[in-house]
Amino acid sequence: MILSLTAVVFGLLLLVWSAGRFVEGAALTARHFGMPPLLVGMVIVGFGTSAPEMVVSALAALQGNPGIALGNAYGSNIANIALILGVTALIAPIAVRSRLLRIELPVLAVVTGLAIWQLWDGRLSRPDAIVLLGVFCCLMGWSIRQGMRPQRDTYSGEASAGYADASGSPTAAMLRLAIGLILLIVSSRILVWGAVETARGLGISDLIVGLTIMAIGTSLPELASSIIATRKGEHEIALGNVIGSNLFNTLAVVGIAGAIHPMAVEPAVLYRDMPVMMTLTLALFMLGYARGRQGRINRFEGAALLACFGGYNGWLIGSVAL
Repeated sequence: MILSLTAVVFGLLLLVWSAGRFVEGAALTARHFGMPPLLVGMVIVGFGTSAPEMVVSALAALQGNPGIALGNAYGSNIANIALILGVTALIAPIAVRSRLLRIELPVLAVVTGLAIWQLWDGRLSRPDAIVLLGVFCCLMGWSIRQGMRPQRDTYSGEASAGYADASGSPTAAMLRLAIGLILLIVSSRILVWGAVETARGLGISDLIVGLTIMAIGTSLPELASSIIATRKGEHEIALGNVIGSNLFNTLAVVGIAGAIHPMAVEPAVLYRDMPVMMTLTLALFMLGYARGRQGRINRFEGAALLACFGGYNGWLIGSVAL
């Protein structure tokens, strides 16, 4: 038990560190090859911050642990909205001025509805996974098209700001990318092994481990980048990180895991986790549109989101105790 818990802690720390190196290397490499700054911010960085969930869920599916694969993806979605936006809004209220983000909010709600509909029969089949990946490819195509166009949008400027200049040589950037990717895979293997062994030792399901330890741990890159962006006054970056990450998790992370290993879905996912995820997604949608042309997440609403996150995790702990 001590060894498995150590593996979880070490794996999470290495995962977060390697994800940061992977994102930096990917962004710098893309800029060296002439990719527009907005496209780097929307696609490359969005993909990179969801890389921990993607690698962890894929490895869990390969090893026959569907609970970790699904719990990691959907638990991360819940943590992204309730924990990350809650903390961020407490630091500074988030104004939703961006046209791009206001388009992506209803898309996220529709994608979440699609995920619930697919799992309603209690199984994620390979055709279901292919549909998710197909929708993901369409959204990526739209994002690339938006990123290639000249933009006059608040989110465009914020997303581009941190990646406008590519410092260092292309070789150094690609080396950072390669090291980050290798360590990302290694840390994910350590984390999955530790999580599975911890679940067995405590007598709890893989799903609970995926929804709690794994979900919060793999959401740490988004939390860190959102807090940094907020402290710099780039509030919409935090919201953009959450929307992009949840789209990646729901479509790509679950889609890849399901394509690797079709899986049965525990009933608790349908009556507990998916309703919570959908409720938070709809709440985020309403907050983004609630005040006419400009939505806003204030400190009171941020505190409410954090309270929801605490209540949900209390529910999870209570289900283990029962």
